[in-house]
Amino acid sequence: MGFEFNGKHYETDEDGYLVDLDDWSEEVANYIAQQLDVEMTEAHWEVVNFLRDYYQEYKIAPAIKILVKEMKKMFGPEKGNNAYLYQLYPGGPALQACKIAGLPKPTGCV
Repeated sequence: MGFEFNGKHYETDEDGYLVDLDDWSEEVANYIAQQLDVEMTEAHWEVVNFLRDYYQEYKIAPAIKILVKEMKKMFGPEKGNNAYLYQLYPGGPALQACKIAGLPKPTGCV
């Protein structure tokens, strides 16, 4: 499984998440976002970068509950809430944002 982008093959799991985290780049993220009909803005990147930092530290992609809690801690209640995150990622903030961030599927997500 996988996709072709800029003449390179990117391996993904059956859910479309990158297998090799080192394959990730901003260009790849933009391509994945495009496939998911997500137009990346500064707010979208804020979530993606937050997730990448979180993964770097804890070696796990957070489920939505943890994502909301941690975003609230770092960015305040106006960004650390379900409504805000679903506005950015209507297909599921944890699922879509982790896919765009090149991370594995969040644990606890079905």
